[in-house]
Amino acid sequence: MDATPRLAEIADAFAAVQLEAILIGNAGAALHGAPVTTLDFDFLYQTSPANLAKLQKVADLLAAQITQPFPTISSLYRILRQDSSLQIDLVSQIHGITSFNRLRSNACRLDISGRTILVASLADIIKSKKEANRPQDLAVLHVLQRTLEEQEATQTHQTGTRPRSDAPSE
Repeated sequence: MDATPRLAEIADAFAAVQLEAILIGNAGAALHGAPVTTLDFDFLYQTSPANLAKLQKVADLLAAQITQPFPTISSLYRILRQDSSLQIDLVSQIHGITSFNRLRSNACRLDISGRTILVASLADIIKSKKEANRPQDLAVLHVLQRTLEEQEATQTHQTGTRPRSDAPSE
């Protein structure tokens, strides 16, 4: 499945409500060229009363429902549209990443059909998955790490220097 139409739709909704969010997880890794798949889109956003209101507006624009599946143990909000299987998980914190601003400073801006999506660096995605230490994250780490190493080797060969954009967040 080509995720481009869904990502463009998400980018339009985020832009319409001025929500800044960074794509993380396997969808982010896939945009960096990692051969992984996923059925949802995970985003990190900054928690604030204004941004929580924006999440509801994004759900409305996407003709979807927003829920908080685990309100007592997680800051996760899920936007789900049943008819098309669109699922967006939005979190305000992730393992191994101490600051939204730091993650953003390492993120890249990707053009998706004329829209911009912020995508966490592959190194930061790897760091978060390592820190989360969940079986589903550990299962793909070797693939993500190999992709990162191949990209770094290519970059080093082409420029003679190691890329800085994939330096992990603190």
